[in-house]
Amino acid sequence: MATAREDSAAHEADQDAPAADPAAAQPSAAQATAGPPAELGPAALRALAHPLRIRILDLLPSHGPLTASKLGEILGESSGSTSYHLRQLAKHGLVREVEGRGTARERWWERTPGGFSISTLGKDSPASRQTAEAVNIEFLRLRHERVMAFVRAGQGADEETLRKWDGTTTFFSSNKWATPEQMRAIVEAWGRFATEHIDPLSSQEDAPGMIPFEVHFDAFPTIDPQGNPL
Repeated sequence: MATAREDSAAHEADQDAPAADPAAAQPSAAQATAGPPAELGPAALRALAHPLRIRILDLLPSHGPLTASKLGEILGESSGSTSYHLRQLAKHGLVREVEGRGTARERWWERTPGGFSISTLGKDSPASRQTAEAVNIEFLRLRHERVMAFVRAGQGADEETLRKWDGTTTFFSSNKWATPEQMRAIVEAWGRFATEHIDPLSSQEDAPGMIPFEVHFDAFPTIDPQGNPL
């Protein structure tokens, strides 16, 4: 019942499945105008069904290119372990080596530009559907961790910092009643907004004054498959 999208460079956008989760990567503006990103195939989804690999994908967009050693320091893992998982992710096009950087012994890795989606729709077995759900849930859990870390960090911020970022952050929820067609129109409108306003922010990480931001958009029915309120 869930569809999630992971962005690695620009925005989370629309899906045609019944509900949306946020396992979502960041596509370029050109990709965004070409339509939603491709859904992960069974092999790639199985490769991603490992918490450490999801964590690696989750870290790279905000930290920028990293080596296996640096990833190991952040995650509390050995460089051998992170190097192995990076190679597995690279096999399925989820990460790539940074061209012109690093050596044969110390490679730099980044999220592959473009996006991917993960959906339970059309899965041919309960196991594959459960795998998709597990990956989506882990992406959601990590996203929630970042939100909570940001809220906690605000407790220690000085007044100057708080004023500097006043108006740049919001947590918005709205509970309405709508038809699936009306909700689909909202999701499509979000996709157009993201293409116009969020995609142009891609590839700015090296410009002065830039810091990593994260933008969320969720739209989902608050009912279970039987129509009961969640």
